[in-house]
Amino acid sequence: MRKNFGKKTWFYPLPVLIIGSYDENGKADAMNAAWGGIYDSDKVVLCLSEGHRTTKNIKAQGAFTVSFADAAHVVPADYVGIASANDTPDKMEKAGFHTVKSEFVNAPVIEELPLTLECKLLKVTEEGNIIGEIVNVSAEESILAENGKVDPAKLDAIAFDPAQGTYLRLGEKVGNAFADGNKLK
Repeated sequence: MRKNFGKKTWFYPLPVLIIGSYDENGKADAMNAAWGGIYDSDKVVLCLSEGHRTTKNIKAQGAFTVSFADAAHVVPADYVGIASANDTPDKMEKAGFHTVKSEFVNAPVIEELPLTLECKLLKVTEEGNIIGEIVNVSAEESILAENGKVDPAKLDAIAFDPAQGTYLRLGEKVGNAFADGNKLK
């Protein structure tokens, strides 16, 4: 039997995205954003409100990065979602995040987070959603599998549980995409 909850933003899993940008003075900033994802085959969409410093930075610089929070960095990842650069200019230092400039876009790569999408701003929709083109994906070698691709277990990404207000570690492999369904053919 099902229980109805009405209109909720319960979407699973919600990756914990850390959005990196530079302000008008070239100072790195980051924010925690659960509302975002893949948009088409080479783009991302971010649902950020107009009041965020990050939104202003992205529009001004035309670029941003998307890193995936991991279990090792739950506290600083949560902190950059709680603290606003509008009133906490040293939040990156307080979080303990260090950055280097992306080789591909005018945005920071957070050294502590091992997987980053480097994006060029394409447009801001009428609703205020930010659409960016992925121009590069960079990953620390420590999270790569033997085949040279990202190993989700080594990445140890976390997801946001909107119903409980918690962060969860993603689980184990349970199947093979675009293959296991063939058993039913």
